[in-house]
Amino acid sequence: MVAIKAHQAESFMKSPPKQLAAALFFGSDPGLVSERSTALARTLAARETPPGEILRLDDSELDEDTGRLETELQMRPMFASRRIVRATAGRRISAQLLKPILASPFEGLLIVEAGNLKTDDTLRALFEKTENCFAVACYPDAAADIDGLIAEVLSSFSLSIEGDARALLQSRLGADRALSRAEIEKLALHSLGKKMITLEDVENVVGDAADLALERIAESAAEGQTATAMTDFGRALASGESAQAIILVTQRYFLKLHKVRSDVDAGQRLDDALKAVRPPIFFKQRDAFARQIRNWPRPQLDQALRRIAETAKSARLSSRYEDLYAERLLLALASMAAAGLAASPRR
Repeated sequence: MVAIKAHQAESFMKSPPKQLAAALFFGSDPGLVSERSTALARTLAARETPPGEILRLDDSELDEDTGRLETELQMRPMFASRRIVRATAGRRISAQLLKPILASPFEGLLIVEAGNLKTDDTLRALFEKTENCFAVACYPDAAADIDGLIAEVLSSFSLSIEGDARALLQSRLGADRALSRAEIEKLALHSLGKKMITLEDVENVVGDAADLALERIAESAAEGQTATAMTDFGRALASGESAQAIILVTQRYFLKLHKVRSDVDAGQRLDDALKAVRPPIFFKQRDAFARQIRNWPRPQLDQALRRIAETAKSARLSSRYEDLYAERLLLALASMAAAGLAASPRR
């Protein structure tokens, strides 16, 4: 029953307490929440003999069997020592569900991921007050954390970076650990064959991390992933981002889709059109972006951009309702994407 503050998290991760039964990772940096959850699961699995088994569960898997989480925690795997269950907080996986489970000993280990929770949130309070449970705060990286991340990633590629380039890179990172790591990796891949990364390299390759975190919302909507888009949208608002900023980033993302789709319709090869995008699309995002180009015909992108422009205007004129306008926009775009995917086999 411990609250692990943000500055204590690294120490906790290096040496998780032996008595740990369950851990909650929460905060305004979803990438850091996911990264630490993954790392802890691997650490706990590795210290078992034989190694433990990691299992992921979410709300949808509890819809038909609400008792599955408790069942999985009470069972011992056939070929592993213990089961480490990773779960994402939501409508099913909540304080109400977890309270009776955590009140009694169980065979496995539990790791829960959540968004930015207030101090009086019932889920956070449950982990902070229950024996052998730990609540770990995950907030955007400080300058020293970012510098350490840059050094870690670049050293794995045997690359160095100029002082001015490092300063610029630091200024563009930090909103989301996973996105920061991805951007540094993208920069490193762009710089393969060189020994030193320059200021020009950073300017050409790395976008602003805050915008990248918001762009992930637009990407999920364009992919038809409604639940993911809504979850990331809620986290962004909870961390202090404005709905109007999210609408603006969504507009830029769909303009990028529109440009590439127009180039393809004009006869350009998709690969060539994708290579021309600036800043470059990270290779891990390239398949999803290419899939969206195929899924979104030009007329539907025209319609989406009109809807985005109308929403942006409404949000500016009635800022009191901007959260609602942005939410409706993302739901509409995700619905359009899902409809396009459903129709794709017939096209």
